[in-house]
Order: sequence, then structure tokens, then C-alpha cells
Amino acid sequence: MTAVTDVQPTAAPATSTTLRPRFEGTNICTWTGFKHVNYLVEEAVLDHLRQRGWAARTLFEQYGLGVELTAIDTRILHALHYDDEVRATVTARPERDGAMRLRVAIEADRPGGAVKAVSSRVSVQLRIDDRHGSAPQPVPAELAAHAVARVGDDSRRVPLGALALETGRGAVTQDVPAELRTGTGPAIAWRWRIPYFYCHATVRLQMSGLLRQMEEVVDLFLAERGVSIRTLLDEQDWIPVVPHSSITMLGEALMEEDLVTVLEVDHVFKTATYDARMDCYVVRGEELVQVATGRITHGYAHIDGRGDWSLVAFDERMLTAVGAR
Repeated sequence: MTAVTDVQPTAAPATSTTLRPRFEGTNICTWTGFKHVNYLVEEAVLDHLRQRGWAARTLFEQYGLGVELTAIDTRILHALHYDDEVRATVTARPERDGAMRLRVAIEADRPGGAVKAVSSRVSVQLRIDDRHGSAPQPVPAELAAHAVARVGDDSRRVPLGALALETGRGAVTQDVPAELRTGTGPAIAWRWRIPYFYCHATVRLQMSGLLRQMEEVVDLFLAERGVSIRTLLDEQDWIPVVPHSSITMLGEALMEEDLVTVLEVDHVFKTATYDARMDCYVVRGEELVQVATGRITHGYAHIDGRGDWSLVAFDERMLTAVGAR
């Protein structure tokens, strides 16, 4: 891809790019996990901006604008593998509330022909940098509506006293206060410190960091409920599969703040899938300030071989773990 050195937007309503899933995201056999599928969506969006003349580097260095994916809603229709070469098409949708809204469709080649593997909706805002250097160049008129002084409004706040929880990667509890819940399903809360490598531009937790948070809080939830990923792999050759995930930023979380993440199961569909809600808060003084919310759907598959799997119904142990028994 050719670097863009100036903002010269074209009128093209859609862009296309060719991508490959990252090797890092294929944790079990050769299937790409939901987080890295979303990374493909992110790369497609960034290349869409680049092709329109709005390269993320140019926007930050020349205009003091950080590209912020503020919402992502992704459905996985067919599994992707490493070494797949996929084609991503990005189309603009009507703008809303100062955000660019984009639709991303990802196709992959299969023996019967090309299939639509991923469908995603993304919102993008341009966060004005308030940290570095001299005054940037004026924001181009065509981008001004998307430039914001802050992402979200920090409007939802909960007293910290409602939660008694230590800080650390394994610091979780199933005793989640009512103020942090939306239902009565099984839930955990987890508190830990935001590391710099989850952040960008320069101290803000970015969307990929929230995706990593979602992946890890599910892992911790399953372990707490007695159905850890390793347990089901060793005993039943089962793996979780994710047909749908979404995350929306409601505020800004900053490097080295403590992040409290709550995961709560709120719906089990027969014996096929369960839906869980994720809410993220930062600790500020004596309050928890909500900075993100999201949802994730899980099913389970049996590994039939190194390249094949088949969906399975939940057994009694899994139904108990997700609160259906």
C-alpha cells in the first residue's frame, strides 16, 4: 500500500483491500478467533481512510486528529483460517452524531466459490489531540464534523464502594453488585491496570484493547464457572465459537487507570448459544465511570480434525455454567 502524504479525499463511495488473518490470532488449530477477525475489519477501515486520502498518520501528525473506532458490530458467517487471503469492501453509511459510519464486508474463497465470511458495522470519530507539539494545521472542512474534543461523555457513574475487588490479572469475583448488573444471570467482575500496549494516540485505550479485554474476561468467566477453555478441550475436544460481537465506547479510558470489567450472561438460546454483556468502567476517585459496553455470543464446536469442526449442543455442565440450569 502506498503511503499518503496529504489529505486529498476522493469521491469514491467504497474501497476494497486484500488482507490476511494474523498468525497470532489462530490459537486453536488454524481457525482465526473473533478478536483477530475484528482486527481485519479495523485494517479494512484504516485502508478505506487511506484510500480516501485520510491516512491515520497524516491525520495525526498534520492535523492533530487521532482515528478512533468508537463502535464495532461484527457477525462472523464463515470461519477464517490463517493463510486465507480475504477481500474487504468498505462502504460509507449515513453519518450520525458526528461519526463516520461504515459497513465492512469480507469475502473468502472456498471450494464452492467466494463466500461472505464477515459483515461488520463501524463508527469512526477523529479525536482532537491535546498533548503534543505546536498547533496543528486547520482541520479540513470535510472532516470537521467528525472531529471531537472527547469520545463519549462519562455520564454513567457508580460509587466505587459498591465493589470490593483487588487489582490484578486474576482478580475476579462472582459477587457483582446490583449497581453493575443489568439482569440476574451468572456474572463476574475483574479489575486490572490498563497497560500502555493497549493504548494509542498516546494514552487512550483503543478499540483493539477493548476487544482484548472482551476476549480475556470471557476466558476468566469460563474458568470461574468450572468450564475453562482448557478443561473442555482436554475432556471433550470442545472450543467456543463466536458468531457475533459488538463494542461501543461511552467514554475514554487512559493508560495506567484501573479498569473494572463486568461480564454477565443475559440470554441462553435453547442449548445452542449464550449471549453475554460486557461493561467496562475506570476507577476515578471514589467512582466507577463507564467507558464501554459490548455484547458477545458464544456457541461451542467439537474439533473433528485439524481442519474440521462441527457445532454441538450444550451439555448439562455447560448449561449450568451459563445459568440455564
